[in-house]
Amino acid sequence: MLLNTVLLCVLLVLFSASPVSPQTRDTAGKEKDLDIYSFHIKSTVSSRYAMTVITSRVANRANESREVLFRVELPKNAFISKFSMTIDGQVYHGVVKKKEEAQTQYDQAVSRGQSAGLVSSVGRTLEEFQTSVTVAALSKVTFELTYEELLKRKLGQYQLLIKARPTQVVKDFKIEVRVYEQQGIQFLKTEGSLATGDRASALSKNMTEKEAVVQFTPSRELQQCAECGEAGLNGDLLITYDVNRPQSKGEIQVYNGYFVHYFAPTGLPRIPKNVVFIIDQSGSMHGQKITQTREALLKILGDIPAEDHFGLISFDDRLIHWKDHLVPANEENLSAARKFVKSIEDRGATDINGALLEGVKMLNRFKESHPQKGTASILILLTDGDPTAGVTDIRQIQRNIKEAISRRYTLYCLGFGYDVNYDFLEKMALENEGLARRIYTDSDAALQLQGFYEEVATPLLLDIQVTYKGVSNLTQTRFGQYYNGSEIVVCGMVTDNNLEAFTAEVNAVTKDDEVVYHTVPEEIGMSELMKMYIFEMYMQRLWAYLTVQQLMEKMVLLTGEDQAHVKEQALNLALKYSFVTPLTSMVVTKPTGEDQVAHKPKEGKKTDFDSSAAGAAGSSGAFGVGGGGYGVPGLPGVPGLPGLPGLPGLPGPPGPPGRPGLGGVGYGYMAIPSPPRFGSPPRLMPVRPPLGGRYSVQMGQTQDSDVSSLMESDGDAADYDMDKMAKLVPSLPRPTFSSPAQRLLLPVRGSSPSPGPGPLPLCFDLGSTDPVRLLDDSSTGVVITAVPQLVGFRSITIQRERDWSILVQINTITMRTGSFSWTDFPSTMQGSGVLIQRQDRELQVTLGGLTINILLHHQQGLDFLWPDIKNLPASHNASGLMGRLQVDYTLRQTGGRSAELNILGHSVPASRVSAPDYRDSSKPTVDCWLFPHKSVLQ
Repeated sequence: MLLNTVLLCVLLVLFSASPVSPQTRDTAGKEKDLDIYSFHIKSTVSSRYAMTVITSRVANRANESREVLFRVELPKNAFISKFSMTIDGQVYHGVVKKKEEAQTQYDQAVSRGQSAGLVSSVGRTLEEFQTSVTVAALSKVTFELTYEELLKRKLGQYQLLIKARPTQVVKDFKIEVRVYEQQGIQFLKTEGSLATGDRASALSKNMTEKEAVVQFTPSRELQQCAECGEAGLNGDLLITYDVNRPQSKGEIQVYNGYFVHYFAPTGLPRIPKNVVFIIDQSGSMHGQKITQTREALLKILGDIPAEDHFGLISFDDRLIHWKDHLVPANEENLSAARKFVKSIEDRGATDINGALLEGVKMLNRFKESHPQKGTASILILLTDGDPTAGVTDIRQIQRNIKEAISRRYTLYCLGFGYDVNYDFLEKMALENEGLARRIYTDSDAALQLQGFYEEVATPLLLDIQVTYKGVSNLTQTRFGQYYNGSEIVVCGMVTDNNLEAFTAEVNAVTKDDEVVYHTVPEEIGMSELMKMYIFEMYMQRLWAYLTVQQLMEKMVLLTGEDQAHVKEQALNLALKYSFVTPLTSMVVTKPTGEDQVAHKPKEGKKTDFDSSAAGAAGSSGAFGVGGGGYGVPGLPGVPGLPGLPGLPGLPGPPGPPGRPGLGGVGYGYMAIPSPPRFGSPPRLMPVRPPLGGRYSVQMGQTQDSDVSSLMESDGDAADYDMDKMAKLVPSLPRPTFSSPAQRLLLPVRGSSPSPGPGPLPLCFDLGSTDPVRLLDDSSTGVVITAVPQLVGFRSITIQRERDWSILVQINTITMRTGSFSWTDFPSTMQGSGVLIQRQDRELQVTLGGLTINILLHHQQGLDFLWPDIKNLPASHNASGLMGRLQVDYTLRQTGGRSAELNILGHSVPASRVSAPDYRDSSKPTVDCWLFPHKSVLQ
């Protein structure tokens, strides 16, 4: 009851507010104190893969704090991949987690009467992201949201939709779309409300053979239009384009070990269709639904080519045949069919099982009497409700239909309205090589039905099978149909990046024959133009995006252990690439310590704020306590990973609820003995391991003056200098520990960077904060050293003999020419045979044939560096902890998670553990074989 009440309150708040971007939740007078002085949307497209960044900068001009609400709309098929808030120079990042972890935080918030959903559906094609933050007087906040999507080709074009609603007139308003297509751009159009009327004067478009740049920069006057009011512009920009297709065989692009195959052949004859329309006319279709269905069917019947065959079945709790067999689409039959459609009226219950089985029987009879190979047989079901007559068990219906169709026909399920059981329709369609689509009960529902039919109206190929050699980790390679105006996309990895062994073959059936397409892969070079785009990263992320999408569809079809395995694959990949998917959520931490959760709404829910979807939560500012944490032995608390060794002391209370420990480092209580003059027992204070040998401690209500004088922070959160603490409290032991926060991964030859078969990587713990040598390569003269800290590294130095060096630290990057902050360091710097590139929080140094990536991570309020060395040739004479980029080992299993490894002739004990892979910005958790540090040195 409490949950329902809370959710209702949330809905009332959300739907009573205007659908805006940054704003205040206070009075109109106070809203004027908030100045959105910059609003930028930048979308970059490389070979159909789009990455869009929305940046809003808001200033609080008032003499008191204000709450700012940031709301933007994004496409439903997109994955949010990054979000941050910058307040007074401090950056608060969103972190992608398992949805179960977010659910826990949500449940805790609900129990405290708190709730706030960050992502919700707002219509057919859009979702809304929202969050709020309190901004101090005369301060500023910057919001930045990134989302990614693969543009799908429909009816001969790709569409990129951008929604802009800054909610007030903005001094610096800009939308920029950059498109780069290796195949060349055939055409590009700009549509939408922002591209019409007087606003068109603010739109510019520049095109070359392979590049297009569209900019929209409205002046204050254009934003102050009559219909806009004080809220400024509220509209959309739709970019539609297609690429050149000089080769009907398709195109394969290869870059950095990944490939993408675009297949959209041209010049093919149309394949005739055998289609059965199965129309729900039960009582729930009363009114507008049945009227629009009749309207759409009349239009569709007018567009069926003469070479097609068709049939019509309407149903409630009975079957109503127009004819019991398929007929040619000649004018006589079409005219009679129109009369039947006009007579369809709503009545009765809903027998979906009987109607679908009858449709299959009609196709069976037709195929027996017309044994043609080059035809496409399709069932199109339109319904708005659950089965209420005949067989009503949805699982039994799914089994019946799958068995009856037996992969011979394609089933499309169109669900009318929000009340339909969309999950039921989706699984049934996917099991029979089709798809489900929601038809929204708006005034244009008939057009939606017609639009869907146009997409499948012209089949060109059937039974498409794509076969490769020399590749791995492929996305879907088998497709039932290829329709005119669409495109088939397959991604994967090139084994050892060897193009000579890479072959591609497409087998399919046309109207008259079987065809085979052979396509030659083309390795893409990195030109100066491409560097302006996301080209270097897009192919890998495109592969990950498409893989996650298809694994999510596959989950719908599986059960038990098979489903769990596929779910784990999708989850691991989503975490690795920081995608907010139905399996993951993004936790956004506010300056107050409150956490909110951004989840991806599931299609098929009328309301997106249900408990199963982890709407969002405010979380306790305290950290969860891991058993065995630094403090009292056996301290009870929220289960966690092993932490610091315990100290002797008093039994402690259970730990407060909150977030799990960082990187597997436990959180607990630290027993601080009082100085003798106080004569009081030791006090317990929550503690977590920090950076640089300090401990963050949250003090209680009372504080001893000598102890509190060592604090170096605001309020209750305190950092303690352990050297000073040891002098004040001589009995306090010095802590030592080793944890996954210092765990390095060693890639193994043949291991898979993604879910799939292959040996696990090796890993080891540094176990110390002493400086280490990561690489000493005598072939190039490059030496890399690093200074670890309790989490990651505090500094990394790259030196090439005596002529060049760079020192990378958490706050600064220093070269012989000067010192820069991370944000001030140039995006590209080149000279002395060294290329340095910086993007956000990642620095890439290329010299002597080596590539060294240094990532600046931010996690649970902590900053640290992490190195990743690439392209080290096996022939190089390299030593150091990362001197071997590929390691071989043989495994002899000795227990459930224990093993004995043979590495370079050494027998080494190991255990299977999990470790965060900090070489990737998303910090995915992977399994590895943990072996002793001393064995690494050997």
